[in-house]
Amino acid sequence: MPSLKDIKKRIGSVKNTQQITKAMKMVAAAKLRRAQEAAVSARPYAEKLQAVMSNLAQREEADAHPLLSQRGTGRALIVLMTADRGLCGGFNANVSKEAERFIRVNEQGFDAIDLMIIGRKGRDFLKNRVGDNITRVHENITTEATYKTAQLIAQDVVADYSEEKYDAVYVLYNAFQSAIVHNVTLEQVLPIEPKEADADAVDSVDYIYEPDKGGVLAEILPKMVEVQFFRGLLESKASEHGARMSSMDSASRNAAEMIDKLTLQYNRARQAAITKELMEIISGAESIK
Repeated sequence: MPSLKDIKKRIGSVKNTQQITKAMKMVAAAKLRRAQEAAVSARPYAEKLQAVMSNLAQREEADAHPLLSQRGTGRALIVLMTADRGLCGGFNANVSKEAERFIRVNEQGFDAIDLMIIGRKGRDFLKNRVGDNITRVHENITTEATYKTAQLIAQDVVADYSEEKYDAVYVLYNAFQSAIVHNVTLEQVLPIEPKEADADAVDSVDYIYEPDKGGVLAEILPKMVEVQFFRGLLESKASEHGARMSSMDSASRNAAEMIDKLTLQYNRARQAAITKELMEIISGAESIK
């Protein structure tokens, strides 16, 4: 049985840990509010732009722009968005497991499936599982989900696709739903898929391009890819803060329960020590008589 000193020391250690988890929960909650607002406000623009681009892909020929070309199943690239830090529950593990599952299920359908990982935790999780598929890792760029970051990622991806290094590009991230719910989401970024024809649609007019079709497509199609990555970064960042807040709240409550149990154990041990001392005193007194 541990001594009173050991139990008291452990109680102090758990209390210190609880202070840290409470502080981390408060920080995550403060960051979540801003990240949630950014993610939610970006959704309508990203969804509408994606719908317009899908409609555009339906109307235009595949050779109108390289990003519209459908090349079949050759080499694929998955852009996996994780975090650089842990202590956020299953946030990193869930999306990383989905990347591993996608590779295992579809490895026969593609010539190769490469991984571009954003975040150190994704690399740490997958390096011993599908390490051969990892081609690029970007660390310490998700501290703030900025459009400039998404733009740099998109430029690399668009260049690789235009040079026919890849025939399909996917983005995999945690879509924010609430502080405790975030859904693993896999979306195809390239090639831009045509929108399914609506049987009730009556608008069959073609687009008019100014100054010319090539210039408009060259400007707007890469922009669409940038917006998709930007939305993924925002959703992933909001999900990370929500997962960390929830995880630290659970850790704080678990610490409180452990403190109660250790305090009860301490009181029992203290009472047992007092009882033992009284018995020794009484026995000594009786022996003197």
